[in-house]
Amino acid sequence: MPGGEASQTLDRGLRLLHLVADVPGGLTVTEAASRLGIGRAAVYRLIGPLAGHGMLRRDADGRLRLGIGVLHLARRAQPLLAEGALPALRRLAEQAGATAHLTVVEGGEGVALAVVEPSWTSFHVAYRTGARHPLERGAAGRAILAGRAGDAGPVSTAGELQPGAYGVAAPVIGVPGLEASVGVVALAPLDAEATGAQVLAAATAIATALT
Repeated sequence: MPGGEASQTLDRGLRLLHLVADVPGGLTVTEAASRLGIGRAAVYRLIGPLAGHGMLRRDADGRLRLGIGVLHLARRAQPLLAEGALPALRRLAEQAGATAHLTVVEGGEGVALAVVEPSWTSFHVAYRTGARHPLERGAAGRAILAGRAGDAGPVSTAGELQPGAYGVAAPVIGVPGLEASVGVVALAPLDAEATGAQVLAAATAIATALT
């Protein structure tokens, strides 16, 4: 296959993956062809290798959906995300005197990808890496939802995930393909203005580090 044609096929395949990812209910082949501006036969030629690598699948109704291979790639990328976020998380934990965390979306839930506890406090919240929670509960998930709506935050909550725990979080905006938030959780009410500014600064720093 000539180089130009191969590049065009790769571009179309990646665009198809993005299209499917953006439609929760999946796409028909006809819908995909219309959005890509190509024929159905060309879409079928893209589906073959993508499905073979587990990136796409067709459900019982024949609609195109993301395959498990995308999740495998995402999991392999997570250590890189955590490493890039750690400097800002350490700074945030020390400034706020609270446990700082980076939360990402996985399987429709929020997952704590990286957690840093402050070094100087007598007591702080123990927040386990890998902890999962609904996006509708807690500052981290609510911040991600706010980011989807174009709101940079910050978001404050009290006792939604754990009684007596207070959280402030903001979405990480501007990193292609990433839905995430950065925030802190504490055992006492947080100063919404001061902590919110610290969380927003950390979210900006993390976005810069990951782009």
